[in-house]
Amino acid sequence: MTDTLSDAVSRPEVPDFPMARAAGCPFDPPPALQALREEGPLAKVRLWDGSTPWLVTSYAEQRALLADPRVSADVTRPGFPSPAPRPRNSSLSFILMDDPEHARQRRMVQATFTVRRVESMRPAVQKIVDDLLDELLAGPRPVDLVEAFALPVPSLVICELLGVPYADHDFFQDNSKTIIRRSATPEQRAEAGARLNEYLDELVGRKLAEPGDDLLSRVAERVTSGELTRRQAAQMGVLLLIAGHETTANMIALGTLALLRHPDQLALLRESDDPKLVAGAVEELLRYLNITHNGRRRVAREDIEIAGRTIRAGEGIILANDIGNRDPEVFPDPDELDLRRDARRHVAFGFGVHQCLGQPLARMELQVVYSTLYRRIPTLRLATDLERIPFKHDGAVYGVYELPVTW
Repeated sequence: MTDTLSDAVSRPEVPDFPMARAAGCPFDPPPALQALREEGPLAKVRLWDGSTPWLVTSYAEQRALLADPRVSADVTRPGFPSPAPRPRNSSLSFILMDDPEHARQRRMVQATFTVRRVESMRPAVQKIVDDLLDELLAGPRPVDLVEAFALPVPSLVICELLGVPYADHDFFQDNSKTIIRRSATPEQRAEAGARLNEYLDELVGRKLAEPGDDLLSRVAERVTSGELTRRQAAQMGVLLLIAGHETTANMIALGTLALLRHPDQLALLRESDDPKLVAGAVEELLRYLNITHNGRRRVAREDIEIAGRTIRAGEGIILANDIGNRDPEVFPDPDELDLRRDARRHVAFGFGVHQCLGQPLARMELQVVYSTLYRRIPTLRLATDLERIPFKHDGAVYGVYELPVTW
């Protein structure tokens, strides 16, 4: 059993987390989560294992706690509010560690994701998008935008960046889906993780023997220098591979659906060539959609006084980014999609030392996609009813399994 923001029932004394979304509102946070926020910035909730961590619903308290050194991201600490049982003997990626080890490993790959380095990749990403759209326009209609476009764009980009053969994309996509699928058993997750680790370990071995101009080769150099074990290098590769395609693919498809449901906002993107408007639209879509549905998970190292409450040492903390990004104190009319809004302060990528490493790459990819897709296909429209679109209510990353479109 697991918990995400997409499925549970509330109880009057201690609500289970998460709570179900309202029918017909596929882009909005669960109404029960909205109700908890109105009661106050912190509330106790019950998880799959019976534990009762704190749920933080307000934007200000979320940012404060994410930047607080008394809060730990170490999943092995007692009291950590895990979204699912941890497979035995599973290795940890650096995002589930605290400093100084978290910072040490993060620095090894950080240079690849600087804004300057990412911007140098923009022409290559533009070519990937244009080539895929050429194929899509030349093919049959209707078409599943997820399979034909939303998944291939970030998969091609991350494969190029890491030095992973794109021919293997079905393998790593299938296994990464198992790892983040809520209905998967701990054994299934462990098996999928083992397959990916074995694959990346073999690839690291090849990079050690024949390095190339790619990120995985640079990670392999750290094995040669003794800064990483080969297992740690493979685990880092798994993290980057999964994070590099799964979240962005869902943002492309779900963002397209949201825009098709808001034609006035879609027209702004389609009819403008202003890079600032496009960049702002990406930030607003990230704020509005919030595709990560486990919240940011932490545990208190020490007692923390916040918002008139005391979070005791050893108590779990869940920071619900989707409801934080709908905080009316920060974003007026937060349930409205407004591409002209200044949404840059959102917490879709987290905040503090664990803020998403790959956010410059995700932003750039989404800017290229959103500025190209709707101008190349100005009459793009859904080829089915909203009620027939299969949403990912069974995963930690929200989106759609299919998005049939035509033009």
